Amino acid sequence: MSELGPLDSGFMELEDTDRHVSVGIGAVAIVAGSPPSREEFAAELVKRLDVDHRLHQKVRRAPWDLAAPEWVLDPNFDLAHHLRWLALPAPADEGTLFELIAEVMEERLDRDHPLWQCVVIEHLADDRWAMIVKVHHSMVDGISGITLFERFCDDPAEGRISDAPSTHEASTDWVGLLTKSLRLPVDGPRLAVKTLRAGVPLLWSALLPAAGSSLNGSIGRQRRYLVARTSLPDVREIGAAFGATVNDVVLAAVAAAFRTVLLTRGEEPTADKLRILAPVSVRPAGAKNILDNRVSAMLPLLPIEIADPVEQLMTVHRRLAEHKASGEAAAANSVLSLARWLPFAPIAWTVRLASRYPQRGISGLATNVPGPRRILHLHGREVLEILAYAPIAMRVRIGIAILSYGDQLRFGITGDFDSTPDLHLLAERIEETIEHLLKCARAETTS
Repeated sequence: MSELGPLDSGFMELEDTDRHVSVGIGAVAIVAGSPPSREEFAAELVKRLDVDHRLHQKVRRAPWDLAAPEWVLDPNFDLAHHLRWLALPAPADEGTLFELIAEVMEERLDRDHPLWQCVVIEHLADDRWAMIVKVHHSMVDGISGITLFERFCDDPAEGRISDAPSTHEASTDWVGLLTKSLRLPVDGPRLAVKTLRAGVPLLWSALLPAAGSSLNGSIGRQRRYLVARTSLPDVREIGAAFGATVNDVVLAAVAAAFRTVLLTRGEEPTADKLRILAPVSVRPAGAKNILDNRVSAMLPLLPIEIADPVEQLMTVHRRLAEHKASGEAAAANSVLSLARWLPFAPIAWTVRLASRYPQRGISGLATNVPGPRRILHLHGREVLEILAYAPIAMRVRIGIAILSYGDQLRFGITGDFDSTPDLHLLAERIEETIEHLLKCARAETTS
């Protein structure tokens, strides 16, 4: 048994306080050829579950939430609870696939069983099939989720998955713990001041209402899902030309897309209208196989008031640098670290109360996850593409999960069904902005 961390438990509370929310995150593989038979797929999947014992565990909550929830072995584990087999109806094109992805992901995972699901979708046009790996956000973040998906794929050396399970509980560094304890009277107040200095602006940004827009508001149960496609080398070329990072470039494209949506809706894209939640990984390189959440966050304002994409890019670059320098993400992580030492009950009640608060400060989500660099295979078939799905909650009507795979870069866009009938504008504008920035970058380097 092991306890859920504060952030892991927070995703449980987030789902419990809003019946319209499902916080499953997903990776969708588009695979060449025809899928194996259901019997073959199930038999191989049973072997692949050995990669992590968390896949056999469910959540057990303490009475009155007096203690943190725990991961416990499901004594009645049955793969049938976790494997679904679907077929796309005609015309079996990408539009139909995206509708089905939205329907699968908007359904909540069953808390009576381990919180994951594998969905095979056959009859995709152009001799392809798809597989969705859906996992509750309390179990994984973006990096550990895509790592789990990668470990479900064939091992490149043997043509099958590695049987080596991961270890969740690290050994205790007693010397380091003793040293930290002795320094606590000195380091504690200093850390508290540093966390408070950076954390107060972060909390203020989250609580202060932004200028009203249709991007923030109540959400229903149903979802829309679309994908924008770009090239990772193209984005890197843009970044190199303008002294920006890959993350700067993708967020500039997201800003341009949101600007287009607001203008099309007849709303003025003012400077104070779009603050986004941008998760930041704090996961050490050696912990990517551990299934839990290790993320912090920044809350930048995207420059949707600027029309020129190059100027938008430079503004994004400057603003993100300022957020990083302020220690905003580190402060949020320090608060989560501190929460691990506090009694669970008041934390759970506080999170529950905060989840019910109708926040109006954040109007979008954009998370950028580095994916596999090598080409993957599933049951001997090549994985042609991997798409990411991010859930939405707390009045944020649009979430964008950016994922790389080889030289591909894909923007998986989730929208509330009722309030985002124009979600296609986001996908189209993201692709157009990247193309425009690439032309500008090449003109910059040749001038």
